[in-house]
Amino acid sequence: MLQLLSTYFLLMSLNFDETSLKYRSTTRDQPVENNRILAQNREKNEKFNQLKQELEKAGFEVILALPPKRGAYGLLQVTTKKIWINPVVFNLHIALPTIIHESVHASQVCAGKGEITALGLTLEPINQARPFFQRYRDIHRKDLEREAYTVQTQPNSFELALSLLREKCQLNN
Repeated sequence: MLQLLSTYFLLMSLNFDETSLKYRSTTRDQPVENNRILAQNREKNEKFNQLKQELEKAGFEVILALPPKRGAYGLLQVTTKKIWINPVVFNLHIALPTIIHESVHASQVCAGKGEITALGLTLEPINQARPFFQRYRDIHRKDLEREAYTVQTQPNSFELALSLLREKCQLNN
């Protein structure tokens, strides 16, 4: 959630910068700012693609399309090992947190040998993430979502998700 919030604030600042750039004269530092933004997006896209490739190596099919559950940004179907990523996440700049979240669920499937099971992570979720998993009434589902939101909001979320996926799905680097 922290990453989601920081992404939101970054998105808001980018919108502000883009709006303000329209109304001020072009300066020498404007291309540098745009290059920096492009570089940040490129890094996130590379990480997204790396996780997508690792998920596919683990036997999951990653589908960039609307998930069968309305309103979902990402969805894992355990029985078919299909992961849907809603294309809107790219416009919202939350594609990386979304695939990180779903990769934690994939790790849970691998750990449960085809059944989704909690990993028993000792990480604590940030307070801002709690409302996202507390809404689930089923304790098993709540535990699964707690782990996914906890990993998703860690400062090292990408590295952690990649490590869990490789360990639980027994992938070679």
